Amino acid sequence: GRPTHSLTLATPNRVAMSHACAARHSCSSVVAVISHRGRAALLRRFSSAARAPPVIDLSPLRDGGLSSSSPLVREVADACEQWGFFQVVNHGVDEDLCARAEEQQRAFFALPMEVKECMRRSADNSRGWYNDELTKQRRDWKEGLDFGSTPPMDWSLADADARNGTLDGYNRFPPADLLPSFRPTMLEYYDALAGVATGLARLFSLGLGMPADFFEPYLRRTQHTSYLRLNYYAPYTGEDPTQLCISPHKDAGFLTVLRQDVGCHSLQVRDRQAPDGWVTVRPEPAAFTINTGDMAQIYSNNRYHAPEHRVLTSPSTPRYSAPFFYNPAYTAAVQPLPSLGAPHFDRCVWGYFRAMRFAGDFADYGEEIQISDFAKGSGSWHVSNQSRFMAEVDFDASFDVEAMRPLLTRSSA
Repeated sequence: GRPTHSLTLATPNRVAMSHACAARHSCSSVVAVISHRGRAALLRRFSSAARAPPVIDLSPLRDGGLSSSSPLVREVADACEQWGFFQVVNHGVDEDLCARAEEQQRAFFALPMEVKECMRRSADNSRGWYNDELTKQRRDWKEGLDFGSTPPMDWSLADADARNGTLDGYNRFPPADLLPSFRPTMLEYYDALAGVATGLARLFSLGLGMPADFFEPYLRRTQHTSYLRLNYYAPYTGEDPTQLCISPHKDAGFLTVLRQDVGCHSLQVRDRQAPDGWVTVRPEPAAFTINTGDMAQIYSNNRYHAPEHRVLTSPSTPRYSAPFFYNPAYTAAVQPLPSLGAPHFDRCVWGYFRAMRFAGDFADYGEEIQISDFAKGSGSWHVSNQSRFMAEVDFDASFDVEAMRPLLTRSSA
């Protein structure tokens, strides 16, 4: 059976987390108590931390009149190329809404386990609550709740209404008699984050030399397949020093908008200039953290970078985060823009990539799909399997990863 929520899934590195969560000690005081080899490693870590993803003011986006030569467009494009990570301020999302959403998030994860179990996601519905997600075949140390877009994008419909069916399934929310403000608050927050993502997509497009609305056919309100994920990271009480809340990974979609917990800085991005180093992303007040996804890297023909990132555990501090994954239409055939030179990738259909990635999150279906599988000349089985998938799957119906196992495993391809 499925494991119960005794999340006794701890710091991958105690020194790293003491720096990340209680970083009030000076570099010298920490270095003094470790070995010469440890001192060198720590100094490399601090050296890496001296560099950080930029903080970008989005005010000009609201003023309008942007072009490919606008300073804001160049700032965002540079951040996507160099880091794939940046923070945005003056983004237009009301702080009161952010505070109400966080309050509801904390209230949800405080619900009794039996309530959350009734919302557990399943093989035929990727949306709902879970505490057993895998990242690259290793179990995460977290609880989560996923909910997202519907074909009509009409929040007045009942969540189980047949018109709301998608490849990802149907939304599941806690009972209104327990948390009456949860659903309306979270849907308002979802729409606000979608607005931020839409503005960023325009900047992404301009930065690639395209019209601001180039991505709109794949990302407009009734087409995009985005979802909001609420995460809860309990203090880690286990014994494995390598355990992470979320193992190193890249986000699959177009871009991610994240509200970080300001109380503990545990999100790290791999430093492209020092591949063995990790840089802690320390949130600015009232900022959102943005990262480029795999689909944006394909569209940009490798100009934009989808960064590898991870989340550290803490032995004492409970934490929360809420990433909004801005994803294209399931039917979108993602491929490099023709204006960017010889393509480095074959066509990748987002619905196929998403289904394969969820299968890997839900259970161990072998090596996780990556955009490298669609690199020109990769010889990956996914290129041909994608065609089989497209011929057999209805994107308006829930995709059952168990029933569709023959479409998800290499041995049957």
